[in-house]
Amino acid sequence: MPCSAEARGEPIPVVGTTTFRPPYTPVAMGAFAGRAAGRHLAPIRRTALHDWHAANGVVFIEAGPWLRPQYYLAPGEENSKEAMDRAITEEVVATRTRVGLSDVSSLGRIDIQGPDAAEFLNRVYSNGFAALPVGKARYGLMLREDGLIDDDGTTSRLSDTHFLMTTTTVHAAKVLADLEYGLQVLWPELDATASSVTEHWAGMALAGPRAREVLAAAVDAGTADVSNEALPYLGVTTAATIGGVPVRIFRISFSGELGFEVNVPADWAIPVWEALMEAGAGHGIRPYGLEAMGIMRIEKGHVAGPELDGRTTPDDLGLGRMASRKKWYVGSGMLDKPAFTDPDRPKLVGLVPVDGVTRIRAGSILVDDPDAPPPVRKLGHVTSSAYLSPTVGHPISLGLLSRGRERVGEEVWAVFPLRGLRVRARVTEPCFVDPQGEKLHG
Repeated sequence: MPCSAEARGEPIPVVGTTTFRPPYTPVAMGAFAGRAAGRHLAPIRRTALHDWHAANGVVFIEAGPWLRPQYYLAPGEENSKEAMDRAITEEVVATRTRVGLSDVSSLGRIDIQGPDAAEFLNRVYSNGFAALPVGKARYGLMLREDGLIDDDGTTSRLSDTHFLMTTTTVHAAKVLADLEYGLQVLWPELDATASSVTEHWAGMALAGPRAREVLAAAVDAGTADVSNEALPYLGVTTAATIGGVPVRIFRISFSGELGFEVNVPADWAIPVWEALMEAGAGHGIRPYGLEAMGIMRIEKGHVAGPELDGRTTPDDLGLGRMASRKKWYVGSGMLDKPAFTDPDRPKLVGLVPVDGVTRIRAGSILVDDPDAPPPVRKLGHVTSSAYLSPTVGHPISLGLLSRGRERVGEEVWAVFPLRGLRVRARVTEPCFVDPQGEKLHG
């Protein structure tokens, strides 16, 4: 106020002062924070299946704001490095050879409805959604305005004017904000709404060669046919019930196996999960956590957060055909930028250690010669790594490598200077298991 009084040429009492409000004297920020520190700094989110996991030997891991199953120990087993490795391997083997069940409730779910819902999705996804048939799902990519990938996921058409979108766990809130911005600011003429329903539904991924047999046994007779003819790959049904509980069944798979995702109202999550476990008991069903899920998605070459890091384009990840050239969508005008069409741009590849045993750590830098004098030319980096793929029998990794598609079969070095590590690696195709997708469509 002294400056205002001086500018007006009047004394301070005439101009007046601000209204004093607590605190009257400076207070340390730590006092405001109080005891909200450590695990209490941010809210911890638990899925509707949390209590079942906790009662069945789970080891939890923080995934964003969520506590999610990392792996499951045997009854009475002490947690250790050896126990962890054994559990993860067994979970992968069980899912690949029999059947596994995983909690995917933390995936973002956004309900999109309205006469213009299809047109809206056609504008936010790089691939086409306007003609998606009712009862079908489609994998889609969203781009930022600069042409880089923002998020991915599947969206299912439940009726002519009703869609259910899934997003990655970490980007769920951001995607919803982007959708709301589009509807309110970019295209207010569109008659559509987008609402988060993540907490309304629990999600369960049933995967493995015996998944259909388990699901058929769990679904109440006469409610839905889950045969390959009635529910083909990327098919959707809302007619099924399990134990009298209405469920939505999506024929999709992140593991690369024959798979189904079952969505159930959150309050009924545990009874439906237990019904699936009971139906799979004779088939050797096993719950699996994030570690097994991560290994299987690397085996399949599926991209996730480490590849969708805000620096990659659809073509970088081998998904260029999903970037339509027949329609406009967010980011479409930027895909032909010289930097994005540069042939030296890093592309997604698979990597295996030449010695067959040494893990190639995520974050390692890819170079031609680790002993070359500085500056050493960086060719790319390792994005995701599995310490052991039980399916192929050795460590595997995914990475982004300059001219990667041209270098399949060649060798590079993966170096991690902070730990003094260097591994000679062979460049492979990014898909290590079932490249033709026969299991998905079986």
